[in-house]
Amino acid sequence: MTTAIVLAAGKSERMGSGVDKAFLSLLDKPVVAWSLLAFERCRDIDSIVLVVRKDKLEASKMAAKVYGISKMRQIVTGGSRRQDSVKAGLAACDIATKVVVIHDGARPCVTPEIISQAVDAARKGECVTVGRKMTDTVKAVGKNGLVAKTESRDGLWTVQTPQAFPAAVLRDAYSKIGKKEVTDDCQAVEMASVPVRIVESRRPNVKITTVEDLQTASLLLK
Repeated sequence: MTTAIVLAAGKSERMGSGVDKAFLSLLDKPVVAWSLLAFERCRDIDSIVLVVRKDKLEASKMAAKVYGISKMRQIVTGGSRRQDSVKAGLAACDIATKVVVIHDGARPCVTPEIISQAVDAARKGECVTVGRKMTDTVKAVGKNGLVAKTESRDGLWTVQTPQAFPAAVLRDAYSKIGKKEVTDDCQAVEMASVPVRIVESRRPNVKITTVEDLQTASLLLK
């Protein structure tokens, strides 16, 4: 069984106090609904676990019903950190889950095709993340705001989601990190000395963090 864990329990601090970006309107749907529908339509996903803030449990149940998310198995409350929300999602996965796919619900432009590419690698025993080659020039900047040097962008990628793993590998990695904080799930397995493969995303996969990102995503999804 392959289970998708969709994370939508973030604080949305850059959107302003009290705002839950996952439930903001994007065209005709909440932001998180776009991701849920992509996983619903992906033939390689068997079940979905949605992780949300406590005050969004009922809204999430309604969204799953309205948009016909038949693969939804659990809706659970997230934690204060991203990794706490992932652990809550892992705990809610069916015991038969062999591959787990983690996705940020704030990335509404994800497609069933890129999900399948990640799942295919994880079924072969690999840990994988979707990403894009760095195209911008990268500068190292000192505390004084002045450029210290220009970095080579050779071999540099920006990492996105989905990220896919053999479930046992991800569980083991999180059991070993203790109180250390990670910024994504691949970092957890990297710390356990497990290699991670990059799957290149050819399409924009913007993460909603600002109002401008909503506008960009609207154009991409039309």
